[in-house]
Amino acid sequence: QVQLVESGGGLVQAGGSLRLSCAASGRTFSNYAMGWFRQGPGKEREFVAAINWGGSGTSYADSVKGRFTISRDNAKNTMYLQMNSLKPEDTAVYYCTIARGRNIATRAEGMDYWGKGTLVTVSS
Repeated sequence: QVQLVESGGGLVQAGGSLRLSCAASGRTFSNYAMGWFRQGPGKEREFVAAINWGGSGTSYADSVKGRFTISRDNAKNTMYLQMNSLKPEDTAVYYCTIARGRNIATRAEGMDYWGKGTLVTVSS
C-alpha cells in the first residue's frame, strides 16, 4: 500500500527557512505527479505547490510563489519543499500528496493519497 511520510517541520522565526521532505513507498513514484497542501489553524486545506511526474513542470499558489520551491528525486522516491522567507501566515500542517496521474493537479480532489502531515510554525 502507498505510504507518504513527511518530515522537516518545526518552529522557525519569520524570515527563516525550512525544507520539508516526503518519502513515498508502495507505488512507482516516478509515474505520478505530487504536491503539497497545507491547513492553517481555523482554515481550510489549501494548495501550496505541485510537480509533475518527471519534475519538469511545477505550479505554485500565489501566496508562496517566489519563496517556496518544490522538487523531487525519483531515484530516492522523495519530494521536497524548500521554504524561504517564511511568514507567520505560513504556519500550518503541511501534507504531502500523490496525484492520480502524471500531470500536475492543484485540487485536493485530484489527489489519490495523503501523508499525515508535518507542522510548521513561524513565529513573528
